Amino acid sequence: MAASPGAITNAVSASGGGEEEAPQFETACNYVEATLEEFLSWNCDQSSISGAFRDYDHSKFWAYADYKYFVSLFEDKTDIFQDVIWSDFGFPGRNGRESTLWIGSLGAHTPCHLDTYGCNLVFQVQGRKRWHLFPPEDTPFLYPTRIPYEESSVFSKINVVNPDLKRFPQFRKARRHMVTLSPGQVLFVPRHWWHYVESIDPVTVSLNSWIELEEDHQARVEEAITRMLVCALKTAENPHNTRAWLNPTELEETSHEANCHYLNGAISAFLNHHGTSEVVETQALRTNREYMIREELNVHSHVGVEQAGSHTLSSETVKQEAASPFGLDLVPVTPGSQEPSSERGSIFENDGEDFVGKNGKSFGKLPNTKRQRMMSESENAVLEQIASDRTVALSQTFVSTDDLLDCLVNPQVTRIVAQLLIQGRSM
Repeated sequence: MAASPGAITNAVSASGGGEEEAPQFETACNYVEATLEEFLSWNCDQSSISGAFRDYDHSKFWAYADYKYFVSLFEDKTDIFQDVIWSDFGFPGRNGRESTLWIGSLGAHTPCHLDTYGCNLVFQVQGRKRWHLFPPEDTPFLYPTRIPYEESSVFSKINVVNPDLKRFPQFRKARRHMVTLSPGQVLFVPRHWWHYVESIDPVTVSLNSWIELEEDHQARVEEAITRMLVCALKTAENPHNTRAWLNPTELEETSHEANCHYLNGAISAFLNHHGTSEVVETQALRTNREYMIREELNVHSHVGVEQAGSHTLSSETVKQEAASPFGLDLVPVTPGSQEPSSERGSIFENDGEDFVGKNGKSFGKLPNTKRQRMMSESENAVLEQIASDRTVALSQTFVSTDDLLDCLVNPQVTRIVAQLLIQGRSM
């Protein structure tokens, strides 16, 4: 593979992250600027090596260069963009220009997290990576956190390869799906699926591309609110040490003024995309209704899990055959068959079934309930009528700090926050 002659920033951390009970976040890593040649020389365990890695014993540390955008790495060799072809998976015209490069040594890993934007296609070029995946429905069992803060990344407080089950007992209910990605294979990661990724060969090279989705427009508004709130509270707590809570990948300014501008930009982009306030109103009504029903389903499902004493939902798994936007080259994978449970201990026993079926179809969905079937076309008609009655022109009014506070301290929101805090302290 051609490589840029410039230096690449590498995260360097002590080996054995899987043996610790706490996740190894990037805020705890050291960073060095090194060329690919320096990385490979160090990775060959040349003890007399000088340069960026001279202070890091190869037997005690791993290194990882992640989020390296092709556009920046190969700005003088743009012809290489055409060598990355995502069209086989249903995305014509998408190539290296929309891709990122990941290079790691044995033991390098990313902590368990979900991406708030889009879905993900990952192509393994060299070496193997082991993926631990969990469905979005298991989010309560993953103990999500936004510290360290990184836009579009929700981290888990758990080291999923060595969980502290005394501190995080709900993790026992999480349904783990494992797959080892080998050179030449492509993995499709659906929206909001949690993943922990570890390099299991001396050198691993991966390419990925995040695919934009319609839901991203609202997700950017949600991320802007999160950014504004996290930065305000954490900066007030310790204004001189942002590195303690801000992920090293976040290089943008974190001032309140900048975050206000970011929030207003996200809202304006959302409104401009949808075009009319009627569409926004309809979406808000539907989203609120679906959220309430989904929460009720989650409560019933979790109660069923508790009563049955099982790690899986009590309802039958439904495999619904539906048209897929992905190409025929995305074939089924069987994560459960690739990693024997004895290899990693008892926590992998009784894990879930396949998480992706042929052509990217999702398995393991809850069957339709009576409540869901009651959502008839007449209800949708009522929502459309309500929305059509809203004839107020599209507003571009500036969103102030007070506007945001009015939403954040809305009694409905504070009630949910209070319940979450109480639940968290009672565990």
